[in-house]
Amino acid sequence: MLYLSQMMGKPVVDATGEKIGVISDLAISTGEMFPRITSLAFQGPGKVPFMISWRKYVDTFDDDGITLKVDSPDIRFSYLQPSEILLARDLLDKQIVDTQGMKVVRVNDLKLSQSGTQLRLLGAEVGTRGILRGLSPLLERAVVAVAKTFGKHIDEQIIAWNYMDLVDRDLSKVQLSVTHKRLDELHPADVADILEELDPQQRANVFKHLDDAQATEVISEMEDEYQADFIEDLDEKRAAGLLGNMDPDDAADIVRDLPYEKAETLLRLMGVEDATEIRQLLGYKDGTAGGMMTTQFVTVHEDTTVGETVEVLRELPEDHPTVHYVYVLDEYDKFVGVLSLRTLVLNNSEKPVSEIMFRDVISATPDEIEEDVAADIFKYELPAMPVVDENGSILGIVTVDDAWDAIEEDMSDEKTKMAIGKVVGVVLGACIFLVIYTLALLQILGYSF
Repeated sequence: MLYLSQMMGKPVVDATGEKIGVISDLAISTGEMFPRITSLAFQGPGKVPFMISWRKYVDTFDDDGITLKVDSPDIRFSYLQPSEILLARDLLDKQIVDTQGMKVVRVNDLKLSQSGTQLRLLGAEVGTRGILRGLSPLLERAVVAVAKTFGKHIDEQIIAWNYMDLVDRDLSKVQLSVTHKRLDELHPADVADILEELDPQQRANVFKHLDDAQATEVISEMEDEYQADFIEDLDEKRAAGLLGNMDPDDAADIVRDLPYEKAETLLRLMGVEDATEIRQLLGYKDGTAGGMMTTQFVTVHEDTTVGETVEVLRELPEDHPTVHYVYVLDEYDKFVGVLSLRTLVLNNSEKPVSEIMFRDVISATPDEIEEDVAADIFKYELPAMPVVDENGSILGIVTVDDAWDAIEEDMSDEKTKMAIGKVVGVVLGACIFLVIYTLALLQILGYSF
């Protein structure tokens, strides 16, 4: 999570690590719903102001500063464009009219959302925390902690940028409005990042402007901890429809995190075929090949010709997941081999697939743990791995994307454990210090032990 106040005054360094200035402002182009940062303004030696393109020059960024992609002699400076405004100069401390709350509030800070290498303006902080953070992030955390001990909560008060429309170019006022233009122009992953930062009411207001296809993609891009909560807050009919439109393995992961009664209600509202696929996956333990596989894959029998196989692929629906392999079955529906798309293209259309398929296939059992499956996928550089039961029947496939998700989840869990360990260490250290300090103070005051 980033705020403008945290970035102001932080160093700007070039690709060699040399400090060339400090951040003085960030610019956005006002044409987008949640606008990207387009330019970086910084003060160089002697407080000389400079401005450069964010997309062209910024490599990494956080609340410790910004690192550029190039050495300082290679930088070409730019100017503020007519469609751009500066966040600190033009928005910070400005009054805005809250037409819903019928009151005038002040922009105390600006909340930013990281989306890959991009940084977007999420909204305006109009509450007390923005004032405290502007004075000092440590002061903000201290006041919030003290208030919490007395049972009080000082929450953020964020007005999302998509509700804000500039009334005039002098930026003396900003009128709030409910506009959701250009939402469909954003990548689903960007929309997911934005929705995760909003409160539930704002999230619902933005989400209702997505059609079902966009909504399905956005939910799939959300972090796991948000998906189930988000589905649970939706109207049951729409929630069931969206889950039915998702890849079965993604839908099963979400349903698995829902309360039992809610999950059963949504499954009953789905189409029979979709619900059956999801229920099959729910029968496998989480963290196993069966729990992470998808049941959407393509099979043909070994007496099928190359031409007939190509026709099967052509008849797949547009929303079918990417096909890495065609899986071949014998006359008893047992899994016997795979065909790559390259093999199909390079062979005569009359040739049976049994003559060209690859038989020595690496596969997983449904109860194999996901870490081992992921390790094999990366070791053998497989786009997908079939999951086969003890009878030789193919149950599903685990894609390389599924493997990456498993690895990222493990890394996240490990980072969480390390973070908790650090916090515990700090707290214990502080407690020991307080005990020693208290004992020393009591001795000074003449108390004996």
